[in-house]
Amino acid sequence: MLNYRQLHYFWVVAKTGSIVRACEQLNLTPQTISGQISLLEQSLGVELFRKAGRQLELTEAGRQALPYAEQMFQLGNELQATLQAQPKEQPLPFRVGVADVVPKSIVYRLIAPTMELDEPIRITCREDKLERLLADLAIQRLDLVISDSPMPTHLDIKGYSQKLGECGVSFFATQALAERYDAPFPQCLQGAPLLIPGQETVVRSRLLRWLAEQQIQPRIVGEFDDSALMQAFGQSGSGFFVAPSVIADEVCRQNDVRLMGQTDAVSESFYAISVERKIKHPGTLAITEGARRELFMGPGA
Repeated sequence: MLNYRQLHYFWVVAKTGSIVRACEQLNLTPQTISGQISLLEQSLGVELFRKAGRQLELTEAGRQALPYAEQMFQLGNELQATLQAQPKEQPLPFRVGVADVVPKSIVYRLIAPTMELDEPIRITCREDKLERLLADLAIQRLDLVISDSPMPTHLDIKGYSQKLGECGVSFFATQALAERYDAPFPQCLQGAPLLIPGQETVVRSRLLRWLAEQQIQPRIVGEFDDSALMQAFGQSGSGFFVAPSVIADEVCRQNDVRLMGQTDAVSESFYAISVERKIKHPGTLAITEGARRELFMGPGA
């Protein structure tokens, strides 16, 4: 392997024109520099300098080597300057995977406390199916996965689930739709158009079971894995829709809809999944502590 210190001595001698001047620049003895250049020539199998009187001149091999050495040490200087120009305090990366069935408002509220940490953090959020996110978590492409279910037992992936909290679900409708189905909750859902979470979500089966127990048969007109898309259809008046009770006020305000009722018999849970049994990353700590102390402590939680 090429010895870069020896190459550097060669480069300085070639640039200054003599070993004496190179000694002055490098603060080394002539014996050290000439000895190191001899070792470089031996390793390369060529002579780089020849004597011309009291001076040294480059051989043909030396002239070929010099432009490469020039470029290498120029790049080295640029690298040093670039790194030294970086801020002294680099933000800590925090790579979060979000299962695509988790409501975006919940995700925002969970992650928001990380933006208030004293230690600067740079957050990268990626949304995908849970199993793909867990595969990336296993090879440390992600620091944390937020999901509506704990670590699946059938996956051969080492991971630990921290329950962030749970809450009931609330039902919403536009004013016009609420007036058409003007009955006490939950009877107002009888025969009403209903938008429900898709098959990928945990809450879907709980919701359908609860409706059956209440002997209520709505008309299911849409199924959505994406809660934001379901709310968009609900805002348009396409049907009643559900959302976690902890964000009920926000759903009403943002979508201009009415809260028709809520139940704790249908619950949604949220989990932080990591490869660490003991949480160390400050971003993960902020999420777990914020969820337990604030998000899931209010009404509806």
